[in-house]
Amino acid sequence: MFDRRLIQNFDKGLLFLTLILCCLGLITLRSALLAGGSLQKILYYKQMVWYGAGFFIMCICFIFDYKTIERWAYLIYGTSISLLVAVLIFGKIGGGSRRWLIFGPVSIQPSEIAKIAVIIVLARYYSKIVKQKGFTIKDLIYPFILTIIPFSLIVRQPDLGTGMVVFLIAATMTLFTKIEKKSLICLIIFCIVTGCSGWFFLLKDYQKQRVYTFLDPARDPLGAGYHIIQSKIAIGAGMGTGRGLFQGTQNTLAFLPEQHTDFIFSVLAEEWGFAGSFFIIMIYMVLIIWGLNIAYNCRNSFGTILSVGVTTMIFWQIFINLGMVMGLMPVVGVPLPLVSYGGSSLITIMICIGILMNVSMRRFATD
Repeated sequence: MFDRRLIQNFDKGLLFLTLILCCLGLITLRSALLAGGSLQKILYYKQMVWYGAGFFIMCICFIFDYKTIERWAYLIYGTSISLLVAVLIFGKIGGGSRRWLIFGPVSIQPSEIAKIAVIIVLARYYSKIVKQKGFTIKDLIYPFILTIIPFSLIVRQPDLGTGMVVFLIAATMTLFTKIEKKSLICLIIFCIVTGCSGWFFLLKDYQKQRVYTFLDPARDPLGAGYHIIQSKIAIGAGMGTGRGLFQGTQNTLAFLPEQHTDFIFSVLAEEWGFAGSFFIIMIYMVLIIWGLNIAYNCRNSFGTILSVGVTTMIFWQIFINLGMVMGLMPVVGVPLPLVSYGGSSLITIMICIGILMNVSMRRFATD
């Protein structure tokens, strides 16, 4: 029998925030695609199709009970790992990386799907185990394995930015579920040692170059430092209220690289200025708080941890992208949620929004 509370609890506020971000994204993308003086219409129309597909998938995600996802957790995780392995064998190479699988006219990026798979499988694991004093190192070995497998496969593509997001999502979810004090100290020491070792044995030369460039962009202004320098010029040129829509010179004169994907915020900042930048950051902050509020009000432990996971994913992507384009973090190729061009990223965020709506609509349900 249909429960009328599902309609009463439909999250219109979350839908409204999503629509605002999508509209801002589409307007900014049109301007970003004017780089060089001619509009790349095909990319603009493709993004509109992705928005339509995203909303359709988002609706599917909140129609059925989210507890069904819990039963499918390991199937989703296994499928995601299989796709990551398939990418390394059959994937399309672009820009020196092997990140995409081609299915006819459609290409997908399995590393985006892996983010959701890790969130779901960790939410299932943590919701099944209750530890009053917090998890010990022994309890965390299994979730560590569940995280390190997709992380390793993504880094091998290579895609350090997405791999880093997967790691940060898992770490944040683990901290949320509480760790025993002694185990937490051991984990911090382990992370420091692994991070230092990774610099020598994991990072490739071009990735180290990005870190050097982040520390001193002027050391190679026409090479590795070009992205950060041009992005800072675009953001600074916007000043208070911006140059005006479609009037950004850094963008239209094609000085700004990757202007429709990772650096789309620089286009927005140049044309809409501090006022526009502040507005979109406020919308993102409200979205994050909204997601955490859904987690807080959920009476089901799986729903709570799942909501924290997807909200964490959105937060880290926003944080890394904005830090990257402002020169506060190394350039690692993380798109801005719901605004940057890209089908896989957009669909992944829409799935996350759909999951949040699902939990919000069923917040009255208990364990």
